[in-house]
Amino acid sequence: MKTTTTTRACAACVHWNKLEDDHGECRRHAPQTVAFEVDDEVKFESMFPVTAGEDWCGDFSKTE
Repeated sequence: MKTTTTTRACAACVHWNKLEDDHGECRRHAPQTVAFEVDDEVKFESMFPVTAGEDWCGDFSKTE
């Protein structure tokens, strides 16, 4: 009997862009707008979600 193990973590996903160490950007969807306050002003920035390589979600697509 043959056993096959599939890793469905971010680090093995085609949509994941490694940045440093074991963290990267999920590029499955468009960047998200994030609002934050700086010196009593609200600033906006668009960014991809940053995930750890061992994180996972339901949109996994294996890197070939």
